[in-house]
Parts: sequence; structure tokens; C-alpha cells
Amino acid sequence: MLKKVLIANRGEIAVRIIRACHEMGIQTVAVYSEADREALHTQLATEAICIGPARATDSYLDMTSILSAAVVTGAQAIHPGFGFLSENSIFATMCEEMNIKFIGPKAETIDLMGNKSNARNAMIEAEVPVIPGSKDYIHTAEEAEIKAKELGYPVILKAAAGGGGKGMRKVMAPEELIPLFSQAKAEAKAAFGDDRMYIEKIISPARHIEMQILADEHGNVIHLGERDCSLQRNHQKVLEEAPSTFISDQTRQEMGETAVRAAQHVGYINAGTIEFLVDSDEKFYFMEMNTRIQVEHPVTEMATGVDIVKEQLRIASGIPLSIKQEDVTLTGHTIECRINAENPAENFRPSSGQIDYLFLPSGGNGLRVESAMYGGYTIPPFYDSMIAKIITKGENREEAIAKMQRALQELVIHGVDTNQYFQEAILQDERFVSGQFDTDYLQNVFLPTWQPQTPRN
Repeated sequence: MLKKVLIANRGEIAVRIIRACHEMGIQTVAVYSEADREALHTQLATEAICIGPARATDSYLDMTSILSAAVVTGAQAIHPGFGFLSENSIFATMCEEMNIKFIGPKAETIDLMGNKSNARNAMIEAEVPVIPGSKDYIHTAEEAEIKAKELGYPVILKAAAGGGGKGMRKVMAPEELIPLFSQAKAEAKAAFGDDRMYIEKIISPARHIEMQILADEHGNVIHLGERDCSLQRNHQKVLEEAPSTFISDQTRQEMGETAVRAAQHVGYINAGTIEFLVDSDEKFYFMEMNTRIQVEHPVTEMATGVDIVKEQLRIASGIPLSIKQEDVTLTGHTIECRINAENPAENFRPSSGQIDYLFLPSGGNGLRVESAMYGGYTIPPFYDSMIAKIITKGENREEAIAKMQRALQELVIHGVDTNQYFQEAILQDERFVSGQFDTDYLQNVFLPTWQPQTPRN
């Protein structure tokens, strides 16, 4: 078993990993920027090292500083969490060259599955259904016009090296393509340093359903069931749940088997997620693979009872998976709400500053809160705006929703704006309660008619 792990991240995911390590008797090293000197993860870790100024490019993305911290502290492995360097194959390679375990897949797997065009071709080889689209990169608007006409509108432009909605544009009609192609290409270049694009047919209406997989170094690959991530704003997930209310047991089984086959085909190791779009006839199509742990991993942990982070640490230690496929069962219903420091009434404007008062909900079975916040902490303006993830589990979906409503009513955050009341409104929405929504619902139907509430004191 690993003895010391450096966590190359911050916020709630760093806290989550540190706690898992300590429960397993593993020492931890926190790295932090100057803006995060008082952050919770620096206080919980066995030891902490400052790696640079506030800007992420000068700290959490500084591979040399992070690796130096690992060497100085004697860390045997680095857990990258999500975001930052978690899907950076160069960093994974550098770790390997320095004999430091990268807790994630091999660099070549990150390269393969991180490039959407290459990943698509690999899935075709694995006989995984893919969305109709371009086989090769699209370099010019003229090439995009030809392919879009062949596929039929609407289509979506995507950055080959993209993620998180960056470099992505929906094109509903031919006259929109040229300006949107230029926008997407420029955004991709700025975000990823890579402006290669590809184009896909839009599957609409659709549900966004992802399968969590685990794979060890001994050839064992399993899936942990699905998460429904269809409630999105600007391609960013807002609320997730498991199991999906939409797919049948047969589709669920087929998607799980397909996800395992996909992971086996690319020689995947550690935790990952295969993301699918599912149409109204329950035909599913590979969309992308995330070669890291997901923000929403607690949904699957609550639904299955499997601690994904601890499994990651075991896998990185060379230990076989602690569970087999036949041991995996999803029980009850689980929901996660992301609480962000933002103002939904002002186009979700980010909100930074000091948290004057914080009360996180607690009590009862089936309630979990993941957060790195505390009263008096100042949220810096340089990073992700997430304050907390609240996860509830009930015997059925109705109970899970009721628990979440209770939890959000108890949540108190003073000093910064949050999306708490936006989440409460979603939980009360008839279409959400009935499960009748798709990936476009939140953006195109719910938001245009939503009336922001006056926050409670």
C-alpha cells in the first residue's frame, strides 16, 4: 500500500482525497498557491507546501513545482483530482519518468481518450456506437459546411482537445455555421492551445448518461452503474442523480457492458467515466471519456456503497479491485446538487469574498456534504466557484428529493451569493419531479421562465 500521496489539487476534491488517505493510514502532502494559504486542505494534510502565486498557471498547473514538492516530501504518488493536471498526459509521463505513481491511467490512454476525434475512432474499433460525425479533424469553415450539409442540421462543433463546454457551439442552421466555427476555434485555441475541431450530428431530444468504471492493473474492469447528468447549463452539469429515471433495465445492462468493453479496448487503468447520449428510443451513443475521477462521483458512491477514491488508491498500489461486477448493486435513489458561489439572477455572475457565516446541513441517514469551506474563509476569485456538493439518498426518488429540499432549506451561507435558491427551484419544478426532461430543458425551458427568489436571511 502507498505510504505518502501528494494531492495536486485544491478545494473539496483535495479535502475528499486527504480524508480517504488518512482513513487508509496514508500520509498526505497538500500543495497550495499563495491565495490558498488558509484553505482547508492545507490544514488537514500531514504536511503542506506552497507552490507559487495565486494564478493557476503559476501554481496548480506548474508541473515542475508540483513534482519538486513530491520529491522534497518523499511522496510516492500524486493524485491529480479533477481539473488542473488530471488529464494532462505530459504530467503523467513526467511522474512516470521520476518514478512517482500517477493515480490515473497511463499517459498514452489519456492522449488517446482525451482527444475526442481519436477517442471516437477507438470506440468505432471497439464496436461502441458513436454519434454520426466527422472522422477526421475539421480545419476550415468550408470543410465544416460540407460535413454539416452531409450530416444534416442541427450539428454541434467541438474542440478535439476540449472539455467543460469550451470550444463547443450548437449550429441550428447553415447561416450560423461560419461565425460559430470561428468562435469555437478561437475559444479552443485559448483554452487548450489546440484549435482542431470536429463536428457531430446533434442527438435531440437526448439524455446525458454516464457510466462509472474501475479498472485495476490485473485486467479486472467493472462498471458501477449510471449517473443521469442531463440537467445542464451551457454544457455544465448542475444536478446529477442515480439511477436514471429514463432508461430501462435492459438498456442499463447494455450500456454497462459497452462501457466495460470500451475501457478494456484502450487498456484503461484506474477510475474513469464513459459518457453517452441516449435518444428518445433509448439508443445510446458514445460521447467522450473522462480519464479521471468526476465531480459527481459521490452520487455513485452513495448509490453503490463503493468508495471510488479508496479504490483508486488501492489500484495505484497494485492491489486488485476489492469488488467484482456481480457485487455491484444500485440501491434506492441518489441526487447531488452543486452549490456554487454565483448569482443566478445576474447571469450566474461569479461571487468571491469572505464567508461571514456558514451552516452546512446534517442529520439523518442518506445525507452527505462535500465542502472545503468554513466560516471566515475567503473564497478567492482565481478558481472554480464551487462551495459544496450536497448528496442525498432515499429509498426512492421522491424521498431523495424531499431530503435534498430539507438540506437546502437548512443550508445557510452569508457573505457571498450562491445558486442555492436556483437549485431549490429545480427540485420543485414539475418536469424535474416527473423525470420529464432532457439536456436542453434547463437552458431552453426552465431558465427563460424562472423567477429568482429573494434570498432568506
